[in-house]
Amino acid sequence: MKTSDFYYDLPEKLIAQTPIEPRNASRLMLFNKANGEINHKIFKDLPEYLKEGDCLVLNDTRVLPARLYGTRIDTGAVVEFVLLKQKDLLTWEVLAGPGKKAKTGYKFKFSDKLSCEVTDVLEDGNRIIKFSCEGEFFSVLDEVGQMPLPPYIKAKLENKERYQTVYSKELGSAAAPTAGLHFTKEMLKDLKEKGIKIAYVTLHVGLGTFRPVKVEDIKEHHMHTEHYSISAETAEIINNTKKNGGRVICVGTTSCRTVESAMQKFGEIKECSDDTGIFIYPGYKFKCMDALITNFHLPESTLIMLVSAFAGYENTMNAYKIAVKEKYRFFSFGDAMFIS
Repeated sequence: MKTSDFYYDLPEKLIAQTPIEPRNASRLMLFNKANGEINHKIFKDLPEYLKEGDCLVLNDTRVLPARLYGTRIDTGAVVEFVLLKQKDLLTWEVLAGPGKKAKTGYKFKFSDKLSCEVTDVLEDGNRIIKFSCEGEFFSVLDEVGQMPLPPYIKAKLENKERYQTVYSKELGSAAAPTAGLHFTKEMLKDLKEKGIKIAYVTLHVGLGTFRPVKVEDIKEHHMHTEHYSISAETAEIINNTKKNGGRVICVGTTSCRTVESAMQKFGEIKECSDDTGIFIYPGYKFKCMDALITNFHLPESTLIMLVSAFAGYENTMNAYKIAVKEKYRFFSFGDAMFIS
């Protein structure tokens, strides 16, 4: 298939700029992948469509305030850094822009407590930087850093926690697992009381999530790698759900990629920690996931390709056409669909 097959026309006004309040007041498209039938609901209605014995798989990663603006100590030039991957506590791989102002040996100051030196320039243009920090690093980062919102969000985020899920726990993402933004703590409590199992996985989302597919033949696209982990408790919950005939419902494409990566590597869900560059597109046979809760994704992205692999290409593109017509809100702070 071609990348252009996954294009759809989206009016800019449908790109959600701010999160809706309360979280579960967003719209929910119910999408039956067997027959393509679509119904329109509100996210708080979701429990009506889940059954006792079903299992929700949630990604409990927490977003780093990973965007930093540093002033070069000798010239005053301002450079933006986005933290990508931690090498050790104070050494990170980062995006830097403009790159010509962030050469090896250059030093930058972010605040009275935080500064850095560029120690290496990698082949892909990313930098390795070494921080100097007065105080606990992540506490200082929380004071100085900004949320690395996607480039299509222009509005200022007033509350950092609105780009975190209510169950976020494991610090390390450069982007939020946005399907989970719709859940409230009360909703999760009600689901548990209804007999819905909750299983947590961790996948630290990389900025590659937002990178467009630049090749026309999708099979030539090289996926970025992301780190994931699955606990023994989660493995047991998911395996028991499958054994007892319940549905494994992934909340977001990141949860999907986590469980499918484990199944692909081990043939089962087991306690593990690994890196994955799994690329799911039409033709892929799902080994674990039975249903998916997800947001509406960018045209020609690997995420809409994953949805098409699960729901069927024609069904998916038709659902997106309907979502545009019905004026759903798109992307990170937008509405959701439940594909079953």
